[in-house]
Amino acid sequence: MKLCMIGTGYVGLVSGVCFSDIGNVVYCVDKDKKKIDLLNDGKVPIYEPGLEEILKRNHKKNRLIFTTDLKSAVLKSDIIFICVGTPTKKNKNSADLRYVFSVAKELKKFIKKYKIIITKSTVPVTTGDKIETILKSLKKKKLVDIVSNPEFLREGEAIRDFIYPDRVIIGTESNKANKILKSLYLPIIKKSSRYFRTSRRGAEMIKYASNAFLATKISFINELANLSEKTNVDIKDISFGMGLDQRIGGRFLRAGPSYGGSCFPKDTKALIDTANKFNTDLSIVKTVVNSNDKRKLYLTKKIDLILENKYKNKIITFLGVTFKPNTDDMREASSISMINYLNKKGCKIRYYDPSGEKKEFQNLKNVKFYKKISSSCFKSDLIILHTEWNEFKILNFKKLVKKNNFIIYDLRNIYSPDKMKKNKIKYFGIGR
Repeated sequence: MKLCMIGTGYVGLVSGVCFSDIGNVVYCVDKDKKKIDLLNDGKVPIYEPGLEEILKRNHKKNRLIFTTDLKSAVLKSDIIFICVGTPTKKNKNSADLRYVFSVAKELKKFIKKYKIIITKSTVPVTTGDKIETILKSLKKKKLVDIVSNPEFLREGEAIRDFIYPDRVIIGTESNKANKILKSLYLPIIKKSSRYFRTSRRGAEMIKYASNAFLATKISFINELANLSEKTNVDIKDISFGMGLDQRIGGRFLRAGPSYGGSCFPKDTKALIDTANKFNTDLSIVKTVVNSNDKRKLYLTKKIDLILENKYKNKIITFLGVTFKPNTDDMREASSISMINYLNKKGCKIRYYDPSGEKKEFQNLKNVKFYKKISSSCFKSDLIILHTEWNEFKILNFKKLVKKNNFIIYDLRNIYSPDKMKKNKIKYFGIGR
C-alpha cells in the first residue's frame, strides 16, 4: 500500500519507517526542510535503538520517501496518517490541537479520490468528529473516512512494539476502511497479536485511559515506597509480591522518580480537561497528577537529609538524566528540577548520559557534562543514579570515585543495600 505520514516526530517517523519495512511505500512529510534533508541523508533526529539502520535500508529501496511536498505525497497515497504534535496548551491542561486541524484544512484542498485519514496523534475524544466537520464536503461525496488508530509505542522499545504489538486499535464505523486497515496490519497482527475494532470515540478514549492507568500504577507504587521507608519494608518485595497477582501484573510497579516523557504528563492533564468539559469528575486521575508533581519535590528534598543540609562545594554526579533509558527525551525528567535545585544550593554538578549532552543544562553555571562515567564520578561526594541505563548496573563505585565517604542515592533501586553495606558504602534507595 501507499501511505503518507504527516509529521516526522517520534510517532510519524517510527511508524513510517516500520510500515516501509513490511513492504509498503511510505511518504514522510514535514514542513521542516532541515529535518527532511537530514532524513534523506540517512540520519535520524531522535534517539531510538535500531531505527537508523531500518530507515537507511528502506530509503535505499525507495520504499521510504522524505519530502516537504504535502500535496504530492497525499495524492500518491491511499492512507494518510496525521502524526503531528498535540502538546499541552500553555497555562492550561487541554491538548493543543491546532496542528491537527491545520492538517485537516490542508487536506480539504486537494483530495479528489477516496482516502482513509487516520489520527495517529494522541487526541481527546471527539477530535475525529471535529476533523469530520472540517472535511464535511468530502465526507458527503464519500471521498474520505476519518479513523482513529492510536499508537502505543514505548520510547526505546518502539520498533519491537510496532512489530509485536499488544493490540492494534482501529476506531471506525466504516466497513470499507476497516477492511483496508486490517489488510495493512495483517503482517504484524498475524504474530499472535490482537486487532480490535471499536468506535472512533472509543479508540480515542482507549489511548488516554491506557496512559492514565499506567501513570496511576507508577504513582501508586511511589506513594507506597514512601510508607515502606518509614516502616522498614523493602518496596521491591512489595512490587514483586503484588505483581505475581495476574489481575495486577508487575509492569509499571517499580518505585522511582516521578513519571515523565512525552505522554503521561500531558495525557493525564488532557483527560482531566476532557472530563471537565463533559461535567465528569476524574478524581483519581487528578490525584495521580498531584501526586506526581509532589514526587519531584519529595525526592529532591530527601537530598537535604542525605547531605545533612551541607551543600557548599559538594560535588554531585548524576548518572543518567533522561526520564527513562534508551531515549534522549528530557521532557518532564525529574533530573531537571533536581539539578536546578542543587545548582542554586552551590553544588558542583556533573552528569553523564549515554544519549549525550543536554541543552536544558548548557546555561547553568557549575553544571558540566562528562563523556565518561569514570571522569564524572571521580572524587564525587554524592552519586545519584537517576536513569537505569544498562551500563550503570554493574559499577565498581570505589574504583570510580577513588575517595572515602562518598554516598550513593539510587533512585532506581539498581543495587543491593546489603552489598553496599558490606562494601562500606553509604547507600540510600527508594522505599527501602
